[in-house]
Amino acid sequence: MLAELLREAADDDDGLAELRQRLKKLTHDFSVVELEKMMSGDQDHCGAIVNINAGAGGTEAQDWAEMLLRMYLRWAEKRGWKAEIVDILAMDEGGIKSATFTVTGDYAFGNFRAESGIHRLVRISPYDAGGRRHTSFASVFVYPEIEDDVEIEILDKDLRIDTYRASGAGGQHVNKTDSAVRITHLPTNIVVQCQNERSQHKNRAMAMKILKARLYEHEMAQRQEEMDKVEETKKDIAWGSQIRSYVLHPYRLVKDHRTDQETGNVESVLDGDLDHFVEAYLLAQMNGAAAEA
Repeated sequence: MLAELLREAADDDDGLAELRQRLKKLTHDFSVVELEKMMSGDQDHCGAIVNINAGAGGTEAQDWAEMLLRMYLRWAEKRGWKAEIVDILAMDEGGIKSATFTVTGDYAFGNFRAESGIHRLVRISPYDAGGRRHTSFASVFVYPEIEDDVEIEILDKDLRIDTYRASGAGGQHVNKTDSAVRITHLPTNIVVQCQNERSQHKNRAMAMKILKARLYEHEMAQRQEEMDKVEETKKDIAWGSQIRSYVLHPYRLVKDHRTDQETGNVESVLDGDLDHFVEAYLLAQMNGAAAEA
């Protein structure tokens, strides 16, 4: 059938262009299915909660954190997931100090967990009048959006809940009411906040949802830590180390240090083309698990 379509479209430029587009989409859809087949974690099918934090370095690092946020939002858009920013701390001098967003869609967490770690940027700084090269860091933490049937016990006595006036976009309403919510889980000192919704009630509900996800991930990390103590040959938890470098000067290269996957098309990566990095990471994990079995 494909051969027949090719013959029919051979002398039809519009038909040939449409066929190429259909083949491109088919190839992409096949790659997505192959990626999902590699995901066997209990929470891989869930949505994701993603937190980005600028490292030391002031405006440079803040700008890099904002670049990462854009990259991930574009990736989500390309994959057909719904992304929603629930908290963001924009800086007057430029960039963001931190941002938290949710991603809803099939296997969003299974994909995004490949991004947990420290991301390093090397470039000529647009903020340096001397045109010097700067290295910036930002951290990315990813948590599964826990489904309602997962039991995570959260006691009222373990919570401190503060309300404050939301900042940023939203008009006069958010600036005149204490609609933003910050929740501190005292036993773990985990702090979450949400200011995206106009209603304090909705912000509190979203903050509790994020807290539940982070407590689940905290428990999983503790269990992993115990396993690592027993199996000393295992590596440390991935998000405590630098996972990927994005070099814009003196050459152009994005390289994942866990898999050695790399590309010189930096612009495409920063525009959300991340599937090949995720695929390499999942393949490495799958092969590692098979070797240990």
